[in-house]
Amino acid sequence: MTLTATCHCGATRIELPRLPERRLECNCSFCTKAGAVWGYFASDEMTFVRNEHDRVYSQRGINQHHFCGNCGLQTWGDAPDWAEIYNNDGTPKDGHSAGDMPTRRTHSVNLKLLDDYDLSGLTADKVDGRNSW
Repeated sequence: MTLTATCHCGATRIELPRLPERRLECNCSFCTKAGAVWGYFASDEMTFVRNEHDRVYSQRGINQHHFCGNCGLQTWGDAPDWAEIYNNDGTPKDGHSAGDMPTRRTHSVNLKLLDDYDLSGLTADKVDGRNSW
């Protein structure tokens, strides 16, 4: 099953091989304002069919939020793999301390860009990004 995430104007089209097992809803200041719901994938699972007006916003250079420079929709992200070190409630996992930085990066797609797909069937992980990073 191939799914296609598309921005409003169609300048960004990302093919995904499957649905993620879960959706992630983050309450950080950016995700809250963008209204994105994230699905995580390995970088080699995402195929960019079109990415004509890609722009990047990064407040501190850590989390790279990609959006369409034409219609403005939040499309995908490239960020440290925060789940490597932190629990969903923002507390460090065993063996880690607050302030630790992940060594791996991960990619995400705004699942709201999947046309005619009801996301309520995916389990939601609520992440406290506002107090974690």
